[in-house]
Amino acid sequence: MKKTKHKVRKSLLNRFKITKNGKILRRQASRRHLNAKKSKKRLTNLKKSVEVKGFYAKKLKKAMCIKNPNVWVDKKEEIKK
Repeated sequence: MKKTKHKVRKSLLNRFKITKNGKILRRQASRRHLNAKKSKKRLTNLKKSVEVKGFYAKKLKKAMCIKNPNVWVDKKEEIKK
């Protein structure tokens, strides 16, 4: 029997950015409205994307059908040794 292909969650692809090395970046919360009371410094820092780490990153990669290329490179090096 054929294995079924995993479907990519399109909503996740819109919300997260994947870097060349397989890291997942997300936008920060608290920047949509009520910005008048927030300082310029705070708003500037909220503009920056933040890396998703830990177990949640693993779950996202699985949902987006992404394999981390760095892990594969490390395995190749171990095989050569």
